[in-house]
Amino acid sequence: MRITLERSNLLKSLNHVHRVVERRNTIPILSNVLLRSDGASLEMKATDLDLEITEATPAQVEQAGATTVPAHLLYDIVRKLPDGSEVLLATNAEGTAMTVQSGRSKFSLQCLPQSDFPDLTAGTFSHTFRLKATDLKMLIDRTQFAISTEETRYYLNGIFVHTVESKGDLKLRAVATDGHRLARADVEAPSGSEGMPGIIIPRKTVSELQKLLDNPDIVVTVEVSDAKIRLTIGSIVMTSKLIDGTFPDYQRVIPANNDKELRVDCQSFAQAVDRVSTISSERGRAVKLALTDGQMTLTVNNPDSGSATEELPVGYDHDPLEIGFNAKYLLDITSQLTGTDAIFMLADPGSPTLVRDLAAEDALYVLMPMRV
Repeated sequence: MRITLERSNLLKSLNHVHRVVERRNTIPILSNVLLRSDGASLEMKATDLDLEITEATPAQVEQAGATTVPAHLLYDIVRKLPDGSEVLLATNAEGTAMTVQSGRSKFSLQCLPQSDFPDLTAGTFSHTFRLKATDLKMLIDRTQFAISTEETRYYLNGIFVHTVESKGDLKLRAVATDGHRLARADVEAPSGSEGMPGIIIPRKTVSELQKLLDNPDIVVTVEVSDAKIRLTIGSIVMTSKLIDGTFPDYQRVIPANNDKELRVDCQSFAQAVDRVSTISSERGRAVKLALTDGQMTLTVNNPDSGSATEELPVGYDHDPLEIGFNAKYLLDITSQLTGTDAIFMLADPGSPTLVRDLAAEDALYVLMPMRV
C-alpha cells in the first residue's frame, strides 16, 4: 500500500474512528485501526467487538492495499504533524511495517495482518428510515444524562428507542432512566419506522454517536434489527450491537395526578441550587425546597461544614410543601430545559415529581425526591 492524503482529512477521520478503540486490550488486533485503500479513497475501520465505525476519506492511491496499525499511536502522530501538510502512508514489501512520512518527519509503525481484523457482521435489518441529524441529536441530548451507570441493571445502561402513538400521531420516542430520574423525548416518527422493535442503544454507542452529529444539515439513515443498529452519517457508517434485555414499563413511574404546580425561572433556580449546594456533602447532595405562597426557600445542611439558604420568588399558590432533591439531578434536568420557565408538578414529599419544559412540549422529566 502506498497513498498520499491531506493531514486535515486523515486527522478528521481518525478522530471519528479511533475513539472506539479501548486503551487496554487483551486482543492485540483490537488496538489497531484497519486501513484499506482502493480507487481514490482510504477507508478506516475500528471496533471493540460491540461497536464498529468505518469512514472513507479522499486519498491519492499509488498502490492499493490494506493493513492494520495501532489506532491511538497513528492518531497522536497525525495530530502532531503541522497544519496543511501532506501525509504519505506506505507499507513495506512484507506488510510488517508502515511508514508515516510528512515533510522531515518519518515514523515506522508495526502492522498486524488485515485478515486478523474482526468484522462485526450486521446481518439483515428489518426496518430502515431517515432522520434529520438535529432530531436525532435532540433525542440524545435530552435523555443521555439519565442513563444508568449501574452494571447490575444492564438493561438501563442505554437509551430505549421505540415508536409510540401519542395524541393521534406516531412518535419516535427516546427514554432513559437510572431509577432516580427519568428523561423522555419525542420527535415525529419518520416513514419506515412504523412497527420497529423497541431497542436499547448502549451508553458508549450513544456517546460516540452524539459526537458524530456535528453537521445539522445531514440526514442520518438508520437501520434496525432486534440485535443491531447501523447508522450512516455522510461518509461514516456506525454499526453497534444493542443491549439484549427488556426495558422496564417506564409509563408506570410517570405521575398522572400531581396537582401542585410550581413555576420557576429556570436560570435563577439553577443558579440558586448551584450556590447552596456548594456546601453539601459529596455523598448526600440533598437540597430542601420549602414552598409557600409565591416563594421558595432552598436549604442545604451539612453537619461537617455548615448550612446555606436562599430565597427565590416563584409561581406557587398551593398548601405549603417541603420536598428534597439531589442537587446534581436538579441541575442535570434544568440544563436540558430550553425555555425561560420550568414547570414542576408536585404531589407530596415522597412521590415522584414531573418536570416540564415550557418551550419543548415533546420532552418531560421525572425526579424522585430525597429525604431531608
